[in-house]
Amino acid sequence: MCGLSGELRFDGRPADVAAVARMSDVMRDRGPDGAGLWSLGPVALGHRRLRIIDLSDRGAQPMVDSDLGLAGVFNGCLYNYRELREELEGLGYRFFSTSDTEVLVKSFHHWGAGCVDHFKGMFAFAVAERDTGRLTLGRDRLGIKPLYVAQDADRLRFASSLPALLAGGGVDTGIDRVALHHYMTFHSVVPAERTILAGVRKLPPATVRTVEPDGTVTDHLYWQPPYTRSALPEYTGLTADEWGEAVLDRLRAAVRRRMVADVPVGVLLSGGLDSSLIVALLAEEGQTGLSTFSIGFSSAGGERGDEFAYSDLIAEEFGTDHERIPVDDARLLPALEHAVRAMSEPMVSHDCVAFHLLSEEVSKHVKVVQSGQGADEVFAGYSWYPPLAGVPREDAAAVYEREFFDRSHATLGAILSPEYMLDEDVSGDFVRRHLARPGADTALDAALRLDTNVMLVDDPVKRVDNMTMAFGLEARTPFLDHELVELAAACPPELKLASGGKGVLKGAARKLLPAEVIDRPKGYFPVPAIKHIHGPFLELVRDALTGQAARSRGLFDQPYVDKLLAAPDEHRTTLGANALWQLGLLELWLQAQGV
Repeated sequence: MCGLSGELRFDGRPADVAAVARMSDVMRDRGPDGAGLWSLGPVALGHRRLRIIDLSDRGAQPMVDSDLGLAGVFNGCLYNYRELREELEGLGYRFFSTSDTEVLVKSFHHWGAGCVDHFKGMFAFAVAERDTGRLTLGRDRLGIKPLYVAQDADRLRFASSLPALLAGGGVDTGIDRVALHHYMTFHSVVPAERTILAGVRKLPPATVRTVEPDGTVTDHLYWQPPYTRSALPEYTGLTADEWGEAVLDRLRAAVRRRMVADVPVGVLLSGGLDSSLIVALLAEEGQTGLSTFSIGFSSAGGERGDEFAYSDLIAEEFGTDHERIPVDDARLLPALEHAVRAMSEPMVSHDCVAFHLLSEEVSKHVKVVQSGQGADEVFAGYSWYPPLAGVPREDAAAVYEREFFDRSHATLGAILSPEYMLDEDVSGDFVRRHLARPGADTALDAALRLDTNVMLVDDPVKRVDNMTMAFGLEARTPFLDHELVELAAACPPELKLASGGKGVLKGAARKLLPAEVIDRPKGYFPVPAIKHIHGPFLELVRDALTGQAARSRGLFDQPYVDKLLAAPDEHRTTLGANALWQLGLLELWLQAQGV
């Protein structure tokens, strides 16, 4: 894991190396172990390094291969890099390092943009070709690793974080009104390519972008599971138990892959089904002395702030070296402010501060962890999935919007100021188009495809990346192994919905985990002091929404803001999120980024 950046100019001028250096420097936390810059004419690349594979200087980036005429920067990990290296050596390639970065560069030389089809891992990369002047950007299938871009007539800039692009300068920081509509409607998710800022876009997941020297851009979407039963005909007719075995086999392979590293790998153990399964499978693989970590907060509003009872149970069951991390309320406010600054985009979930504090402590012990994110979207674990069972495809969007959207388009008109309100229901239109695409057998299949392709990427996955990388901690997510996602997409919906959601996963887990963990109520990273806004947190939000910056920007209807501030705990979105926090977080983020 690292932070990459760069520039390609189209106007005949040399690349602005100083701007790339500024972008790279902003990402120091993502890569505290080293830095590098490279330029040649109109192109410049920057990199911040976190040493995980090949700890020597031979693995430093930008990586230049003069014989091949390529220079590249890479963020992530290719879990199958050893197998690819062996294949490439058989084709005559010679290697000067043991890094997966060099494997990526030589894979690009051999397969071109099609190299991504050979990768098993999480990645964002940029490769510059000396002889053609062409630049290629790529992002992994599930969007685990971020890549932001800003392009105008003169140049393209790219970076692993949005704040890095801002540091480069020259970015249009006006509010994108369509993105604002998504943020306020689609549960604070802003789908790619948009961001909340008009001048910044993000490369969509599973996309390779080829940029010619004159600025011509070509995108290729290289992966999309069909969400049909016929996609994997070899699994047709399996019983529920056989499906569970198949899922467990794929998950076992995914967990094993994510142990590839030249440093120790730990696990973020919440005590829920997903992270507990990871621990159980690692123990099955013979891992001993595994480091596991869980976090807890003070109770508030009648809500318990930790799940230590469950994580302790799993740690004892599998003999892990477990560390509880209790967080006193006094640490929350400064951590929250730091977490907001670390966000590449505004993210409402109070899980952010939990991951931020957890990552800070975990990074003192290990540099790599496995984490359970993605299982709920992949295996239908959320509350809005059961209402979609048996719904005709033509009614899927209406049900999905009713269950998931924070508010209706009509309601939004009383919240946003007229300057920022749109006539069209752009969020509803986005969902209706996505759910109407061919290829998904049922309404639930279509919703899972939407959530895996869009919501997952721009909510939990981005949250984990941003918060862990704020402390140079690499998080790996086996439930987002693309081969496991392909299998889950073909799994019959009724098996996923069974047992209150994630039924096929729960069934498989019964051979490995205590029933108390499998059958427990669904949990989250609870941060009660933020969910129930009061005291200094309320004052922080009040200052953000009533200060001069917010008033000058004028995003929200002031009487509506005043109503929320007068009763901060009474107004909730469809899924129970605090409506005041949604508004306040957006302003806090804009102000933290100097927008």
